Amino acid sequence: MKIIEIKNIVRKDVPIYYKRFYKGNLVLDIMDKQDEIPVEFSIEHKPTGHTEIEASFAKEINYPLVPLMKELKTFIADLESNRKLPS
Repeated sequence: MKIIEIKNIVRKDVPIYYKRFYKGNLVLDIMDKQDEIPVEFSIEHKPTGHTEIEASFAKEINYPLVPLMKELKTFIADLESNRKLPS
């Protein structure tokens, strides 16, 4: 399993300044077959300085969720640190 990209990332407009909500389409490569899955995720900056990332999928995935979520959270954290998420 490999995450290729997250397409069409859109930031939801909410009045909470320390938590950002996004939605997009996750492109996965699972055993040389690409699949596009709608995904929603949030990035919350805690008062301690820690960043918490949560994600959910709009449809069922034929892959174990624990390794997929770990990879997805790492991918989202990289997008944020490289400032590639919409503001």
